[in-house]
Formats: sequence, C-alpha cells, structure tokens
Amino acid sequence: MGGLEAGPVEQSEHDYAPWEKRVDAIMRLLTGKQYEVITVDELRRGIEDLGPGVYDELSYYERWISSITNILIEKGVISVDELGRRMEDVCARREEAGI
Repeated sequence: MGGLEAGPVEQSEHDYAPWEKRVDAIMRLLTGKQYEVITVDELRRGIEDLGPGVYDELSYYERWISSITNILIEKGVISVDELGRRMEDVCARREEAGI
C-alpha cells in the first residue's frame, strides 16, 4: 500500500492484456487536461481506501479500475445501477459473439 515498506519493486517487462491497456487509456482520458474528471491523487486515495485485504488480492490494474469506478460513483458521473446495466449489455454482447 502507498507509503508502506515493501522492498524493491520488480521491474520485469510483460505483455499487457487488452483490458489492462484499456484501463490505462481510461485513466489517461479521465486525468487529461481536456476532461480532468479524476486526479492522480484521487486515484491513489481510492486505491488506499480499498484496504489491505482487497489491495493485496487485486493486481495493479484491478486496483486502478476499482478506484476509478468508486470515484466516478462518488462524483455522480455514473450510478451503480447504470454501471450494472452497462455490464449486463457487455456480457450480452460477449455471449452473442461467443466470447
């Protein structure tokens, strides 16, 4: 967690999964000067608010998307109901495509 001593950071390279690239792109859009919906400080606060149990269970980009989602809900940009409906739409499209 931010500020906690955790030893050296492994700098290994890996191929990013498409969803990880999307999360990075979403964050760049939301923090960009054109929209500036979220600040990097808010992202970090949101990640730290996940708590140690959840924080330790999630990957780097899972922490990001969890924080982004919670912040957008807090700010009223999207509601929990709207997010649920959109997720149902995505699942239906994936099912239709056989994914």
